[in-house]
Amino acid sequence: MHSALSTNYDYRLHYNEIGAVWKLSSYFLHHIPFERESLTFFCIGTDRSTGDALGPLTGSHLSESLLFPYSVVGTLENPLHALNLQQHLDDKLTADPSTFIVAIDACLGRSDSIGHLLFQNGPLYPGKAVGKDLPPVGDLSIKGVVNISGFMEQAVLQSTRLHLSFEMSRVISRAIQLAHGRFKTNYGQVLQ
Repeated sequence: MHSALSTNYDYRLHYNEIGAVWKLSSYFLHHIPFERESLTFFCIGTDRSTGDALGPLTGSHLSESLLFPYSVVGTLENPLHALNLQQHLDDKLTADPSTFIVAIDACLGRSDSIGHLLFQNGPLYPGKAVGKDLPPVGDLSIKGVVNISGFMEQAVLQSTRLHLSFEMSRVISRAIQLAHGRFKTNYGQVLQ
């Protein structure tokens, strides 16, 4: 969980915009290297906070798909949070230093940004909004603005509607899976 107030993003859209899943899948198709065997999704957050559940919800959606072949770290059952993030990051990079990491996390922002999904090449900085000093994570960042920043962030996270985190996570996971499916279809046509 971090603040989205002062960062420029490569791409952004509202999760319930018409065609959001298709538009996101097109973005992912061009920015996530699905051709790599070494691709990992770090879904950061905790199920103990409705606002910070975006990552674990997304991770659960992805890991439940039998057709999704990539490594997913962070689910509702096994969340990836402040206490275990460094260890998981170290373990993954030790086992496979060349892995491409897609980092997914909730963030806080302006009131007119709530519901927006933000994408950026490069890492995200989890815990920033609540004053935690955690390592930067990811080659590509996916962030969802779940509530307003600026005052009592911990309480704001606790009072965020679960419905928003759930719906945003569903859009992200569907778009990633659709992008992977589109990649497989296009890749299969190239091979023929």
